Amino acid sequence: MNITQYYLDLFKVNRRQLEDLISTALRYGGDFSDLYFEHTTYFNLLLKDGVVSSGGFHTDFGVGIRVLTGEKTGYAYSENTSMEDMVKAAKAAAAIASGCSGHKVYKPTDDRRHDFYPVERDWRLFDAGHFVPFLTGLEQAVFSKDSRIVKVIARLSDSVSDVMMYNSFGELTCETRPMGSISVTAVFQQGEKTENKSVARSFRKGAELISPSLIEEIAKEIVAGIDERFCAIRPKGGQMSVVMGAGASGILLHEAMGHAFEADFNRKGQSIFSDKMGCRICPEGIDIVDDGTIMWNRGSGNYDDEGVPGEKTYMVKNGILNSYLHDRISASWYGVQSTGNGRRENFRYNPIPRMRATYMESGNADPKDIITSVKKGIYVDEFSNGQVKIGEGDFTFFVKSGCLIENGCLTAPVKDINIIGNGPQALSDIAAIGNDLKIDNGTWTCGKEQSVPVSCGMPTVLVKKLIVGGDQ
Repeated sequence: MNITQYYLDLFKVNRRQLEDLISTALRYGGDFSDLYFEHTTYFNLLLKDGVVSSGGFHTDFGVGIRVLTGEKTGYAYSENTSMEDMVKAAKAAAAIASGCSGHKVYKPTDDRRHDFYPVERDWRLFDAGHFVPFLTGLEQAVFSKDSRIVKVIARLSDSVSDVMMYNSFGELTCETRPMGSISVTAVFQQGEKTENKSVARSFRKGAELISPSLIEEIAKEIVAGIDERFCAIRPKGGQMSVVMGAGASGILLHEAMGHAFEADFNRKGQSIFSDKMGCRICPEGIDIVDDGTIMWNRGSGNYDDEGVPGEKTYMVKNGILNSYLHDRISASWYGVQSTGNGRRENFRYNPIPRMRATYMESGNADPKDIITSVKKGIYVDEFSNGQVKIGEGDFTFFVKSGCLIENGCLTAPVKDINIIGNGPQALSDIAAIGNDLKIDNGTWTCGKEQSVPVSCGMPTVLVKKLIVGGDQ
């Protein structure tokens, strides 16, 4: 069967009907219209107290119809694809966006047709019982690593999305998007003290993700550093040098800087970087990337949710602000190419500029030398909750894991502290970048009006001064 025909049959439509829906959507004028069809299956299993205690399976199906007229967006959706209901949705979107504009909407100049997430074993071919041995084996492996573990909670979830997009340019785009995720939480008891640690992995892969090597990898990571957590102290706070460890520290980059590079915030003048394009915003040698092309990465996309091919975008190049993150609307407004960042939670939402995999590229410094260079400071490698003000760039993050740095040496483990700073100032205060970029492959999800899967990463980075909130 022709691959395109598979998607047309799945959504019970033909090319003529797609064209008719676009015509209906543009009945009152409009610059552009598109259709977003989605069929997604979701599945999950939860293991707790030695047994699989819950699980779930459900299917989502429908189409979203959008009309753009200048600055106006009309959006409506239907949870079935009968022509009658789709026409109603198209008319509703048309009415919302009615008017005349003549505004030019971005059209891609190429279609690269890469496949960044080939699948060996389709999740949909296996029943729940197939995955139970993996969860029980994972639980046993975690328990075997440390006698202080008193509870293990493990979750496996997967989804497969068939997506078809059609627009008023006549572009028809189809693809299948897999996702598999495993998360484990272990509770440790030592005397009267309790600590817990969670580890997760998430990739755009099929059931080949499930393997003995993944069990061992997660089990080893979940006990790493637990001794330090039991003896961690709350240090004296104040302004000091902060070394951010490679990997999960990238969440600070995502939140404190990445959102401020999304083009809708800049187009509306809400970002601290709205007037900084082409300007130096950090020292030479710093490259900050948002990448949709990493193989099997949680944030990658062959296409975004507007049918624009995924790409690797340098937001900052050699310290200069080089590009915002664009969807079709902002690309048209700025007169540039879309970066393929138009994303949506599902067919019920219109696409907006969103990050994918956001990271800083490696520098030339040895991570050990970076730590040695710090007389007094703090090393942090795992963050949790944070808050960011897009307009001002101010941020605060809670640190889950770290160490004091005293005279160039890692000393006492620390906990219960916040890192406080300003995004643009923190960028300008970067003093060294390690050669050890690491992408964190956890279950990162970004919430900006909608929820979408993302990932993040960092090499080891030294920021000359940030506020560390601790004891006074």
